[in-house]
Amino acid sequence: MSKPVIFSGIQPTGNLHLGNFLGAVKQWVELQNSGTYQCYFCIVDYHSLTGKMTADERRAQVMVTATELLAAGIDPKKSTLFIQSHVPEHTELSWIFSSVTPMAELERMTQFKEKSENQKQNINAGLFTYPILQTADILLYQATHVPVGEDQVQHVELTRDIARWFNNRYAYNFPETAAVLTETPRVKSLLEPDKKMSKSLGQGHVIELGEESSSIEKKIQRAVTATAGGGIAPGAQNLLLLYKHFGDPARYERFIREEKEGTIRYGELKTELSSALSNYFADFRARKQKLLANPDRVAKIFAAGAKQAREVAQTTMKQVRQKIGIR
Repeated sequence: MSKPVIFSGIQPTGNLHLGNFLGAVKQWVELQNSGTYQCYFCIVDYHSLTGKMTADERRAQVMVTATELLAAGIDPKKSTLFIQSHVPEHTELSWIFSSVTPMAELERMTQFKEKSENQKQNINAGLFTYPILQTADILLYQATHVPVGEDQVQHVELTRDIARWFNNRYAYNFPETAAVLTETPRVKSLLEPDKKMSKSLGQGHVIELGEESSSIEKKIQRAVTATAGGGIAPGAQNLLLLYKHFGDPARYERFIREEKEGTIRYGELKTELSSALSNYFADFRARKQKLLANPDRVAKIFAAGAKQAREVAQTTMKQVRQKIGIR
């Protein structure tokens, strides 16, 4: 009996940070190591074209993201790890799916509304249609499950809808993909904890996995903890969330108790959190530097992954073309 299939992707728009790790990559490693799934993990560089990176920036960042995924524990012996643009069937299937997707469904997408609000002028069509490419990414490998945060559930629902529309029209059998929700609440900005952690807010808002101890300490010390309205402040809650995942469990329970009692010393929490983060990612930093020093090895790993992925993609597309009457 074949294993259920996992697909997930990450844009190469910046170095991996704590939000990426807790929201996606940590779960990828756990799913991969469970042995339950056939896993496909992808650097979705075509999706990054909706942003404003230069060609040189994108090319360099793809390599950095590749090394960081390997350093974080994605194992090419257990998962198929590849770059989206190395498998051209992604864009072909995306175009085919666009022919069965009503525009009204894309207009409903919450993320499009949010992103277009931040980019009111010159909104590109790619920003509008990228959920269709995302659907092609998933269904090209007949993925049965997609690990996502709550903000992406709507897109997985659209993926199921597109699969149904295509299946009904062309008598095919794409699976109805299920979302696998991460249990971790969304990590917030260190300086504006009402917003999610994002490099687009500025370097002071995020902690990258590869940051040195001194930089981690400086950013944590500057993190917002001010309490307002008598309850636990969002900034303090964010630091406690991070400590829960990277610190000592017994100390975490103590910090939670002290927070409730109003006796917590945030300086102590920040010092211990800085140390915990630095220690947790020490091996990651070492592995990343070793991989960056050997780019040929990284390139070979991703070339092999693309070859594996393309074998599956070509099989899917051969069947799809026959169903729609092309070739």
